[in-house]
Amino acid sequence: MEIRDTMLPVLGPKGGKEEIQALTEVIESGWWGKGPKVAEFEEKFAEMVGHKYACAVTSASHGQDLVMKALGLKNIDVINPAISFIATAMIPLWNDFTSNIVDVLPDTMCIDPKDVEKYKKPNSEVLIAVNQAGVPCDYNALRKVFGGFILEDTAHSCYTPGAGQGGDAAVWSFQAVKTMPCGDGGMITSNDKELIEKCREMTWFGVSSTWSRASGASGKPGYAWDYQVDLLGYKYYMIDIMAAICLEQMKKLPEHLKFRRHVQERYNKELHPLIERPPHSETVQYYCAKLPEKLLNIAPDGSGFSGKITRDNLIDYLADKKIHTSVHFKPLYKYGPLQQDRKYPVCEREWVKLISLPVHNRMEESDIDYVIYWVNKWMKEVYETN
Repeated sequence: MEIRDTMLPVLGPKGGKEEIQALTEVIESGWWGKGPKVAEFEEKFAEMVGHKYACAVTSASHGQDLVMKALGLKNIDVINPAISFIATAMIPLWNDFTSNIVDVLPDTMCIDPKDVEKYKKPNSEVLIAVNQAGVPCDYNALRKVFGGFILEDTAHSCYTPGAGQGGDAAVWSFQAVKTMPCGDGGMITSNDKELIEKCREMTWFGVSSTWSRASGASGKPGYAWDYQVDLLGYKYYMIDIMAAICLEQMKKLPEHLKFRRHVQERYNKELHPLIERPPHSETVQYYCAKLPEKLLNIAPDGSGFSGKITRDNLIDYLADKKIHTSVHFKPLYKYGPLQQDRKYPVCEREWVKLISLPVHNRMEESDIDYVIYWVNKWMKEVYETN
């Protein structure tokens, strides 16, 4: 097979004339900031995910930060899974909390309830449960060992049926490479009205919405300048330009997820049989395959390799063939500010096998063929010679 001329990205958004028209309407309306589109998006999104209340924000990271602040806790310990984007463990540090990183389950790479039970502290008040690659955590098991506030990180789960229902609140992502992107943005959802109202108030320095005051929805038409500030706030609110894109992406979500599952099915059926398939995902935010342990010759405790082949050899090989891949994720405890004085045997053994293959709605069938061909060619060559 001939090598492509251009790089095939591992992730990417897909929009069209509908998003362009929606943006045009917002621009022509004269209201670009937080306004009616944000309110409409909050209402429709809450309904979609099965929560009563929603607060749209600038990013999922800011959403997590607002929830932490809204809880009003001090000097607490926050439990995180070892596999996640670095924001998950950084955000507690923003609030002068500690990040307590625990090991993951070998199959899903989600947080391990047994490790939570083992390493939770007397001041462990919040647990961030990441639905890794759209696969839900075991929330029943987590509830049995942890009695604090569970914040469900659903950045990869928009929209997996049942996602958001395991925690006390959920935070969603609309970042550019997510399943329902708007460039960047996030949403906090919960059935806790008081929590969501407090988060919403904090999205703009504790000031009530300009739109609600300017439109008369506040009950005081003409009093847009007159507001009361009762708590410390920030600038985390979503604007109508972002919400307009999200509303159009929401309409396309079933179609987009159907195609992502199609990519997942083709990879599952056609990739080399020794490649470990990820657990089934309804969203397929990432396709996190694993290379076979016996090919990499990983030590049982994850302490190192005894062979010449590593996962990075495949990453480099595919890059030469114009295929962009990734790893989701490098363990959190490997970053300087997050280093922990403990062992992570499961994570150490499993993460070195991970490789994320392209899956997004800009792909064509020929792109899927291309990825499968070159991955299988590498596997065949390497496995037969090692």
